[in-house]
Amino acid sequence: MVEKTGSYKDLLVWQQAMDLAVAVYGATKSWPKEELYGLTSQVRRSATSVPANIAEGYGREIRGSYQQFLRIAQGSLKELETQLLIAERIGLSPKATSDPLLASTESVGKLLRLLVRRLSAD
Repeated sequence: MVEKTGSYKDLLVWQQAMDLAVAVYGATKSWPKEELYGLTSQVRRSATSVPANIAEGYGREIRGSYQQFLRIAQGSLKELETQLLIAERIGLSPKATSDPLLASTESVGKLLRLLVRRLSAD
């Protein structure tokens, strides 16, 4: 199995996913209150799901489970990306707000793919 770091908190992918989740919360604070139980909630849930699944998979200590949770994190990341694009299209989120978040989803996605490949190669 891949040599583990001291904690999932040491993983760059987890750190970036946490930063993304925090940024999503900040960006959605200005969204209309009527969206609180709609798109706002969905965006926040998918954003928090990414680092949560990375951490949960790491904690399983079984390579197959870890990879599965990383794939779930990848799915949540694509869900977040899609929701951010919808928010932009319907006028909830200006492009200036969405673009940095989308760039972060791309960066986290690359790191997730690299980690999955590394786990598969060992």
